[in-house]
Amino acid sequence: MKWQVGDVTVTKVVELTSASLGKHILPDATAEELRKIPWIGPFVDSDLNMVLSFHSLIVQTADRLVIVDTCIGNDKTRNYPKWNKMQTSFRDDLRTAGFHESAFDTVLCTHMHVDHVGWNTYRTDERWLPTFENARYLYAREEWDHWQAESQDEYGPVIEDSVQPIFDLGLADLVDSSHRVCDEIQLVPTPGHTPGHVSVYIKSRGEEAIITGDIFHHPCQIAKPEWCATADSDQDAALQTRKAFLSDYSDRPVLCIGTHFAGVTAGILVSDGDTYRLDC
Repeated sequence: MKWQVGDVTVTKVVELTSASLGKHILPDATAEELRKIPWIGPFVDSDLNMVLSFHSLIVQTADRLVIVDTCIGNDKTRNYPKWNKMQTSFRDDLRTAGFHESAFDTVLCTHMHVDHVGWNTYRTDERWLPTFENARYLYAREEWDHWQAESQDEYGPVIEDSVQPIFDLGLADLVDSSHRVCDEIQLVPTPGHTPGHVSVYIKSRGEEAIITGDIFHHPCQIAKPEWCATADSDQDAALQTRKAFLSDYSDRPVLCIGTHFAGVTAGILVSDGDTYRLDC
């Protein structure tokens, strides 16, 4: 799946989709409540289970090739059984989409959770090596500082196998949460899910798009921003960020690309009475 934003191309490469995680991430989003959102059909299964996608978004300009978030990864020790020592065809799928790992110059991680940094590295001969060997890996400084003091033991040794090796090899750059990557790409601070969480804003030839990161885990939170994720480190801050995001980007021709939105994945945010909807 691809989108054109002026001269910039955004391509989605999926690692996996799941309808089993939503009720754990968004416990308020029961089938009864989801049924009340008339436009939610493309984002749920026949039993009204939320469908989540775990994908990377490749942003290609005239002279930059950027991958935003690197999913879960293979061979990683994880406490969630379905992700433990996982084996997917993600690297082959990336190449099938036309992108060899060596061609990327930038890796952007919206934050350092388990499902956003996994393919930063791959395992070979008992070592973790950079998947994107010619890229600089950009992380918001606030995010790195946070994980120096906190642990992701709930998921497994995420920092140890997917982030720290990048620092050890000198490939990581700590940047401001509003860092401009190039003329067309800029980070936008969107804290709450994690303290250093960022979204990715794209502008080219007057056209705009924004990659959400985990401000929203599912489009239902556009209609119900008060539904907070269990994984939000600060639910109050995450709620305020969602409200500000919806106010800032709704009723404008800005393509909103969801980091976990399955199916069509992207659309325009539109006011809908006293709340909002995603028009795809």
